Amino acid sequence: MGTNDLMALTGRVFLAMIFLASAFGKITNFDGTTRFMAASGIGWADFFCVAAIAAEILGGVSLVLGFYAKAGAVGLLLYMVPVTLVFHLGLGPDQRIQLLKNVAIMGGLLQVAAFGPGPISLDHKPIT
Repeated sequence: MGTNDLMALTGRVFLAMIFLASAFGKITNFDGTTRFMAASGIGWADFFCVAAIAAEILGGVSLVLGFYAKAGAVGLLLYMVPVTLVFHLGLGPDQRIQLLKNVAIMGGLLQVAAFGPGPISLDHKPIT
């Protein structure tokens, strides 16, 4: 196990942390989250909040475990595009850092999608 292997694992865990923390926040403040979503023009806020929680948990766990990590990264990327456009584009200069944070996270997800989770993962198949 080399340094690059550990960096790949650490990078996946760091990426996953924001999604898992976000899901936890949505679960523990479901009513507040759905009110915010509705105020932002999202119809069916309850449904989309549950869908967001599911995407964040499934994608986050996929990244941490390295289990179907490429698919998990692509799924989270596809989730982030509309979220970023709806909540962080055109809402004023205070949202610029949130927009750039999301773009950076999407870059990390593209790295996992392109190069895989690395050897320290459930997806890794040892050479025999």
